[in-house]
Amino acid sequence: MKIYNLKKTQWMPVSLGEAWSFFSSPANLKKITPPYMGFHITSDLGDGKMYPGQIITYVVTPLWSIPMSWTTEITHVEENRYFVDEQRFGPYAFWHHQHWFFEKDGGVAMTDIVHYALPFDPLGRMVHKPLVRKKLEEIFDYRFKSVEKIFGS
Repeated sequence: MKIYNLKKTQWMPVSLGEAWSFFSSPANLKKITPPYMGFHITSDLGDGKMYPGQIITYVVTPLWSIPMSWTTEITHVEENRYFVDEQRFGPYAFWHHQHWFFEKDGGVAMTDIVHYALPFDPLGRMVHKPLVRKKLEEIFDYRFKSVEKIFGS
């Protein structure tokens, strides 16, 4: 199984607390996800505060308008520093997404580090670059622009 990675960093002119409050609330994920993804959280988020061991279920339509169930677990949380979500069930063979937050230049730099693998090897390797990687880049580009609209640049 080939493990791919994606790393993106974005600076925001906000306090660390403000950035953390927004990104550590799973309910806000829909605000920074492209509408065509049909992103919908199907689990009860309780009080909305993220915690290690939290299971979050979604329905997404990443390709060809085919709805897919996706289940992630929040495996690590260190408030105002980082959190990790890992896929338990979903479209990837493996998904590990780190979200890091650092105070920088009067604002906050947020770095996403995603390690992922595709199912159906070797077919997964063949469709990775033209289909999956392209789609992930598109999703993170949308997210970048959405975060700029919310917090400024």
